Amino acid sequence: MIPFDAYAEKRARAAASMQSLGSEGLSLEKSTSNLFRHRTGSAKPRLDLREFRHVIRIDEQARTAEVEALTTYEELVRETLPFQLMPAVVPQLKSITVGGAIAGIGIESSSFRYGFVHETMRELDVLLSDGRVVTATADNDHRDLFFGFPNSYGTLGYALRTVIDLIPIKPFVKLTHRRFTDPDRYFEAMADACRQGGADFVDGTMFDGRTFYLTTGIFVGQAEWLSDYTYLQMYYRSITEKTTDYLITHDYLWRWDTDWFWCSKHFLLQYPIMRRLWGKERLNSGVYWRLWKRAHGSRVAQLALKMIEGRQEAVIQDVEIPIEQAPRFARFFNERIGITPVWLCPVAVRDPARSYSLYPMEPGMPYVNFGFWDTVKSRHGDGHFNKLVEETVRDLRGHKSLYSTSYYSREEFDRLYNGEAYRRLKGLYDPGKRLKGLYEKCVLKL
Repeated sequence: MIPFDAYAEKRARAAASMQSLGSEGLSLEKSTSNLFRHRTGSAKPRLDLREFRHVIRIDEQARTAEVEALTTYEELVRETLPFQLMPAVVPQLKSITVGGAIAGIGIESSSFRYGFVHETMRELDVLLSDGRVVTATADNDHRDLFFGFPNSYGTLGYALRTVIDLIPIKPFVKLTHRRFTDPDRYFEAMADACRQGGADFVDGTMFDGRTFYLTTGIFVGQAEWLSDYTYLQMYYRSITEKTTDYLITHDYLWRWDTDWFWCSKHFLLQYPIMRRLWGKERLNSGVYWRLWKRAHGSRVAQLALKMIEGRQEAVIQDVEIPIEQAPRFARFFNERIGITPVWLCPVAVRDPARSYSLYPMEPGMPYVNFGFWDTVKSRHGDGHFNKLVEETVRDLRGHKSLYSTSYYSREEFDRLYNGEAYRRLKGLYDPGKRLKGLYEKCVLKL
């Protein structure tokens, strides 16, 4: 941890750097990124915020963490667990940063109770394009930025510091996996698990159109045994093999990280011999990210993959579907897209009195996040399968996160992501348009 004075000194340097970059547009230099989209190269000046990666304070009484925005959740969790506390929502991968999960959309298995990551935020320091740093809360003069920053992806300003909610924990998590073969019954059971209130965590996995697993977790003080999915054993395979399981709380939070959910298969790591050769210390999302970026940044590697695997379309998305429509989306997805497995995570608005303007969710409406990350063989034009997903999500009154590829027209994008509110925020906080616009960054990839 660092003292607040050290953060304040860095904040002053960042503000001065922003002012010194001139009036032209700029881009951000940071240590990690979880964006699955490639953007056009830019010669614009870069602002380096990589030093904003420390925890400032853990307040046991208030149950809050004050943290610099480029701190990864792995680092944050390392500081909170000794206090028997954890962030109310811990996104799935160690490499995700706190500020990134706020500017984007962060979710996990506690989201049925606490909502998205940004709904656990109490205040936020934002570096604006003119070099000012403003503190936004739910009830101060910058409350419009507080409620407008989520889903802005660095187009209104850059997060430097935030205060987020923590919740008490116990040493272990007991997991229960239940198998279903009917999607209607499955999503009814998921809704019941969220509504009954006995679980601390709820998520699920769709292995194919006929096999669904509902996983609930509860904190416990003692464990009958402990499983370890940090090396040779794979968590996602255990879901179909065990009805009950126990993990230490730390390992539960990072249960998906070892295998990047199941995407480690692209590195042949579903085979024990490959895991041994790879080494335990390299089984993590940070390593996979670096390799993925290198491969997709190399034309030679892309050409080789195309020759080996044929023409494919990456379908890498997270979408939220109203739970009453979730069976329809599941059937559509299995018939038209066919990627397996798919992660399923329930989420609901934490406080119905609050609305986040660029990612509005209907209060009182339970949603299910469908997360799918793979490629589909294609003989169609560019974006065929992603466009099918976007159309179906829209028809079912759902939402789609913007961390990956999008194909919306500007008019449709404005309808879905509150373009009127965004333009008002842009006029207030980036009137000179030094930062990219949301449509340009997330759809045009400029």
